[in-house]
Amino acid sequence: MENNKSHLFPSWTIIISLLTFTTIFHLSTVDATKETDTYIVLLSSPHNRIFAHSEDLQSWYNTFLPATAANSDEKPHMVHAYRNILMGFAARLTVQQVKEIEKKDGVISAQPQRVLSLQTTHTPNFLGLHQNLGFWRDSNYGKGIIIGVLDTGITPGHPSFNDTGVDPPPTKWKGKCEVAGCNNKLIGVRNFVTASSGSALDEEGHGTHTSSTAAGNFVDGANALGNDKGTAVGMAPLAHVAMYKVCDENGCAESDMLAAMDAAVGEGVDVLSLSIGGPSIPFYRDAIALGAFGAIQQGIFVSCAAGNSGPFNSTLSNEAPWILTVGASTVDRKVKATVKLGNEDLLDGESLFQPKDFPETLLPIVYPGMNGNQNAAWCAPGSLNSTDVKGKVVICIRGGGVGRIAKGQTVKDAGGAAMILTNVQADGVSTVADAHVLPASYVGYKDGLTILNYLNSTSSPVATIIFHGTVIGDKSAPQVTSFSSRGPSLATPGILKPDIIGPGVSILAAWPISVDNSSTTDPFNVVSGTSMACPHLSGIVALLKSAHPDWSPAAIKSAIMTTADLVNLNSQPIEDETELPASLFAVGAGHVNPSKASDPGLVFDIQPDDYIPYLCGLGYSSAQVMAIVQKQVSCSNISSIAEGQLNYPSLTVTLSAGVTRSYTRTVTNVGDAKSSYLVKIFPGPGMGIAVSPAQLDFSAVNQKLSYQVTFDTTSGFDPTIGFGEGAVVWNSAKHSVRSPVSIIYV
Repeated sequence: MENNKSHLFPSWTIIISLLTFTTIFHLSTVDATKETDTYIVLLSSPHNRIFAHSEDLQSWYNTFLPATAANSDEKPHMVHAYRNILMGFAARLTVQQVKEIEKKDGVISAQPQRVLSLQTTHTPNFLGLHQNLGFWRDSNYGKGIIIGVLDTGITPGHPSFNDTGVDPPPTKWKGKCEVAGCNNKLIGVRNFVTASSGSALDEEGHGTHTSSTAAGNFVDGANALGNDKGTAVGMAPLAHVAMYKVCDENGCAESDMLAAMDAAVGEGVDVLSLSIGGPSIPFYRDAIALGAFGAIQQGIFVSCAAGNSGPFNSTLSNEAPWILTVGASTVDRKVKATVKLGNEDLLDGESLFQPKDFPETLLPIVYPGMNGNQNAAWCAPGSLNSTDVKGKVVICIRGGGVGRIAKGQTVKDAGGAAMILTNVQADGVSTVADAHVLPASYVGYKDGLTILNYLNSTSSPVATIIFHGTVIGDKSAPQVTSFSSRGPSLATPGILKPDIIGPGVSILAAWPISVDNSSTTDPFNVVSGTSMACPHLSGIVALLKSAHPDWSPAAIKSAIMTTADLVNLNSQPIEDETELPASLFAVGAGHVNPSKASDPGLVFDIQPDDYIPYLCGLGYSSAQVMAIVQKQVSCSNISSIAEGQLNYPSLTVTLSAGVTRSYTRTVTNVGDAKSSYLVKIFPGPGMGIAVSPAQLDFSAVNQKLSYQVTFDTTSGFDPTIGFGEGAVVWNSAKHSVRSPVSIIYV
């Protein structure tokens, strides 16, 4: 995410994101003192009519809105157009207008809004977490769990860190608070940035919203620039937060991070969340990997961002198998800004800034890079000085080291009326909602080509932007976003990474200051990156630790991975920015499903010492392994293992013609005492998979059973394919335990 990480943290991949929120209304009956009220109008589906585009459905909904009565100045106003959860819409209407609507064919009902008891963010809803129901309730919302966040500091006093309903920290907590404003929610704040004399307060914003994403408490009325309105809450709202400031405007020094992790382990945190990363290096040189191994030795779970260097392969950060490596995906909500061209084409984009007074009048449209001026194409600062853009809609291309918001500032400074930001081909359809400084729409690559083709088709091209606000129901979600870093891992090619994907696109969470410089006391902001996918998972881990305090970090990771979702809301395979099925190098095991993770049936457990034969098998010297595990090791006296032999929930195998490879896996029964599992095999092209035994029969909880997986090549083997994918799935009457299989053909 070039617009945020480069200028905030030039030395590291600091991956910025935040948490989205559903619209929640608080109105139980019609207020007779108001001219209009918001009504929800439910419709029956029209016979023999299919809506190919959302605009068609919107147009059909508009036919139900009555004309303004002659004796009334109140015009019906569409508030929301529902597209997937139900057929209908919400509108501001007078009582008389409601009576007119009720007379129309196809209208089921028109009712005033009710007060909703569910008061949560859209992200928990999207992940299947519902207040007072199911896993969220059963896990006590993370009660008693301490999440340590390493980041840029925090903003005490922000409503997301109120301690309503939060118990005092457990007696094991030994942390410190170096600033005013700590309470039962925010129990620790410490500054480990040694390069400056600043405080632990957050001057960048990153640490405030990662913390609130993981464990923010309920905050009514959250929004950013008037959008994504609702009640804000993190994944584990009753968990405790401890902030360890390790980053400032100059980056995040490894020594500071290790000091903070060391302190956090000693002070009693249960989960460590790090939205920080750098290029791939061996684990014995990687401060995060080193600190994380020390943490898991104490039973502390470590969750880290995968990186923002996608969509290119082998761009991962935080690859160690004892770390949960988290990629970023979309949610089913967008803040829509539609580009309307002079030829009537409508192309949906996104923008958090939704001006209410921007005219729908078509304006001249211009592309400054038409003559090959690359800086002007990127709308770099000062690049538009020689181009007439005053009062025009300006096309800017993503990239060039110029931030998306900074591009808009360039356009604004040059007198442009609006900006259309378009992707390069590599980013495909992936867009985000930014707090732009002028009317803007960010569109995908194909729509950008459509706009440029239109520009070349007429001597007087014109366009405008129509702002629709928050729209829920994108069935392509979850979709891997283009910036999410991909495998295969460079540090450990035999371990599939990332492990999991989670929400990280256009996420709203707490922010130190208002993004529009208003005087609001409850500031929130919307940003995107694997930085926010990471704390989503950190919060979910807190829920799992609360529900299963006896599970090891590896068992929790296994539960998350083997129960992950593989399809989007349209029941199709999860896609990437190309709108094609995403590879295992993009999704890992799939998209997190918290409720399923709480009841996985079987887990692949790994004890800290189990990593030693694996590390020796990587070719590390005894000294290098000792640097990681902090105990005496002699690799010459240890039976080292191949990477694929590590008892990991996924399998990665290198195959060549005629070669056979076998690996052992051991599963622990955490489901019903008496249960039986049958294997189902999904081989990839040219790949043979055999599992022995084919049935596992358990008679006790925590019983362990082992099986062998043998890989070979078949007649369809083609080494030019490069990579293949399959799966080994164990099914019982209640559970399905899935291990993704990644094959490297050589």
